[in-house]
Formats: sequence, C-alpha cells, structure tokens
Amino acid sequence: MTERISQLCLDCRASLREVMEAIQRGACGIALVLGEGGKLLGVMTDGDVRRAVLAGAALSDCLDPYMVRTFTWVSPAVSRSEVLDLMRARMFSQVPILDDAGKVVGLHLLREVIGAELRPNWAVVMAGGRGQRLRPLTDAIPKPMVRVAGRPILERIVLHLVGAGIRRVFLSVNYLAHLIEEHFGDGAAYGCRIEYLRETEPLGTGGSLSLLPQRPSDPFLVLNGDLVTQFDVASMFAYHCRGGYAATVGLHEYVHDVPYAVVDVADGRLTGISEKPTARWLTNAGIYVLNPALLERVPRNATLGIPSLLDDCLERGEAVGAFFIEHDWLDVGRHQELRQARGLG
Repeated sequence: MTERISQLCLDCRASLREVMEAIQRGACGIALVLGEGGKLLGVMTDGDVRRAVLAGAALSDCLDPYMVRTFTWVSPAVSRSEVLDLMRARMFSQVPILDDAGKVVGLHLLREVIGAELRPNWAVVMAGGRGQRLRPLTDAIPKPMVRVAGRPILERIVLHLVGAGIRRVFLSVNYLAHLIEEHFGDGAAYGCRIEYLRETEPLGTGGSLSLLPQRPSDPFLVLNGDLVTQFDVASMFAYHCRGGYAATVGLHEYVHDVPYAVVDVADGRLTGISEKPTARWLTNAGIYVLNPALLERVPRNATLGIPSLLDDCLERGEAVGAFFIEHDWLDVGRHQELRQARGLG
C-alpha cells in the first residue's frame, strides 16, 4: 500500500472527526475504512460526514453506522480507459482498487486523468439484431447484452459514450428489446438520458434513424451495438467537422496471415512466389458520424443500411470522411470473436 493510500485508511472504530482528518490528510476527498486483515469495509466522503452530523451525530461518534458499505471498486486488471468510462458515467471522483482478497492496492482519482467536456452530440446505437451467428447464446439474450469481462457489450458502449461527454443516447431495439430496456431504464444509472427507437421489424443499420423524435442540431454518432472498442469519440467528431464532411465512416485495418505460399502465374508460367504473406485491408468499423441533414434521406419505417446512405452522398458529389480507428476494436459477431474478446483465443 502506498503512503498516500495509507493516509486515507481508518479502523472501523474511528470517530467521525478522524474521518475528517483522514480526508484532509490524504487530500483525495475520501476515507477508506478497513476491517480485519486490511479488507475494505466501506468508504466515507465529506458529504457522508455532513449527512451524519445533520442527522444528529457528534464528531466524537463512531463512524461505523454512517459509512457507505455498498461502494464501487475495480480490480487491478481493469484498464484505465474502462475506469475512466465508469467514473464519468457514474460521476465518481474516486474508485478504490482492490485485490482478490478485498484489500486496497490503489485508488483511481478522476482529477488525475483527462476529463471530457459535455458534448451536444447525440449517439444512436444499433442494438436490435438477432445475432444468429452467436446462437445458441443469443436464443435467450440479445447479442449486445452478451457479457465480456463481466459486463454486457452494450453497457460498455454506453459507458464509453458517456465518458466521452455524450449525454443523450438512443438505443435502436427489436429482438428481445425488453431485456435491454429493463437493464438500462432511462439511463440515469449510467449518467445519461437513454431513449429507445423501437423497430417493429428489422430496419437495417440506418432505417431506425427515421424513428428519432426530432432532428439533432449537431452531427451525431451512429454505431453498431456489438463492438468492443475504445475509439476516440472526440477525435472522430473533430475530424468530421474539420473536414466539412457530410458523413464520416470509421475504418479499421483487417489483417489476415495467409498460411500458404502465394504464387503469381502468367501464361502458364510462375512469375513470383510469396511465402505465407500478410494481407491487409481497410474495413468499415461500423462507426459513423452523420450530419443532421442526412436524416431527410432516410425513409420512414423502411429498411436502409448506412453504407447505402454513404453511397448516396458519393453519388451527389458530397465529401465522405474516412477516420482510422487506432484504438482497440473488435466486432463480436461470431463465437470466434467472442472468445477473443473474452481473452480465450
């Protein structure tokens, strides 16, 4: 345990005054209450002490009845970007790091990571597909609700969007929609406002955009609900606006190692040979930024794919941006990708 963390720690028999002293001493806005063996039992902030005093407690009283026993924590294996998403979404300023025994090994502080300003942009997440290629797993749950590292893929997406400053999120739902709506509700628990675009039948990656209740005033994000990614939301919006594009599509490099020697042949003669080459392509990452005016081209309650909308832009001579996704990206569409996302293959 670091010196800074040790300054925040108290025994469960300490007084409320000692809680205040620990918060002052550690300068992290939180005190950590430890039990037998150093296990974290609860946490207290200035606000918790204030509420205790207002309820009639004296500063000399024991902290035990007033500490917060249900708190959010993460393991050391959770990435910084995931923690940042969680902190921004839940509006936490501190998140303890615990080992397998429940002992404190660190503390994440929001002030020590780069914060994101609130954005006016909306996000629409396509979460209505059946996920046929992931059956039988998706017989009982919608594909976006499949868990990766203990959390549904769609929850990871929502937290990432909120962490990037987006506060209005639309989920386009169809298959087993009630499970998604029961999980997310109105979005308050995730630090945003969540609304649902309910497809009575599958409308493709773009058709449900016609169900938006109003036209946004700023470019908005559209992405597939089965992506495990930490793409830079702010950079993609900045790239789109800087280029003056009608739409911007996220790209990801697909790499395939050919397990055989590849040969070139002309007129029946061998002209070249490459031993187990690596082929690379730029592929559609399923992430888009669209200008609000494009919604006028989306027919009501009709199937439409976003690629068709992009083709229409090109045919009209409108510029379409190509933004390279440099961060982690994985489309969890098959069991192979799911195993990879879960670190199993």
